[in-house]
Amino acid sequence: MNILILGAGATGGYFGGRMLEAGCDVTFLVRPARAEALRAHGLVVESPLGDIRIPAPTVTSEALTTPWDVVVLACKAFDLENAIDAIRGAVAPHTRVLPVLNGLAHLDRLDEAFGSERVLGGLCAIAATLRSDGVVKHLNRAHTFTFGHRQDDQLRFCEVLFADIGRAGIDCKRSDAILLEMWEKWVMLATLAASTCLMRAPVGDIVAAPGGETVITTLLDEIQAIAEANGNAARPHVLTRIRAMLTEAGSGLAASMMRDVESGNRTEADHIIGDLLNRGREKGVATPYLRIAYAHLKAYEARRAREAQA
Repeated sequence: MNILILGAGATGGYFGGRMLEAGCDVTFLVRPARAEALRAHGLVVESPLGDIRIPAPTVTSEALTTPWDVVVLACKAFDLENAIDAIRGAVAPHTRVLPVLNGLAHLDRLDEAFGSERVLGGLCAIAATLRSDGVVKHLNRAHTFTFGHRQDDQLRFCEVLFADIGRAGIDCKRSDAILLEMWEKWVMLATLAASTCLMRAPVGDIVAAPGGETVITTLLDEIQAIAEANGNAARPHVLTRIRAMLTEAGSGLAASMMRDVESGNRTEADHIIGDLLNRGREKGVATPYLRIAYAHLKAYEARRAREAQA
């Protein structure tokens, strides 16, 4: 299959690099400056699992004419509208769009833009960053890429895609319950983001503080209650794993959203926390801790906007 990946940043650059390394037919849809840098230096990934330096085929949105088999979206949720505009020229009747964004609100928007029959479900787990020198830095050994069908007639496509990219050097999985797995990731990620942003500290420091573990576990319980009310509660063994991970003594685990706050960057607060609160409110789920965490993030955004205008 010919695969178009929107962006060659931390997430798209890492997974696309591993696919290229395995001989997959991958092209990156990037802005002109990034295209020029990739042509000059190739795609460079530094990783505990092995570095990559490889030529990277690129295309810009202005030159995008060829229909693709699959378009992978690995952007931030707040960039979704720009992403939709950028990939329109790549989407033909046979094309499938594979988003690996956080949360679930993007599925409705992509369904509206391209038709639900073209939109798959997906998620990834990776800690990576794009350095100022253009190098993708993989920060640990996690590199999970999961996707699956949302409609029965997408199943065969997913099987063929898995046969192609499953040979890449990543932890790749085709799921028959992709929406549930997306909810399970959301439960984990929202708890991690809400707690580490609110307390401005990684998990280990929070649980070391008096009452800190209670903050995390209460947030987890509230978010799991929202998932349950929406018919997608995290399965018991998954919830046990999440709880253990988020209460581990000495853990340096923190959400990328916390790093965004500390760096003064835009956050996905509305997409990861705000949308959960809306879904909980619709089902009558009480979420006092989560509302405080969201208020904290929105206050940060208000201050950031005010200071940008000063």
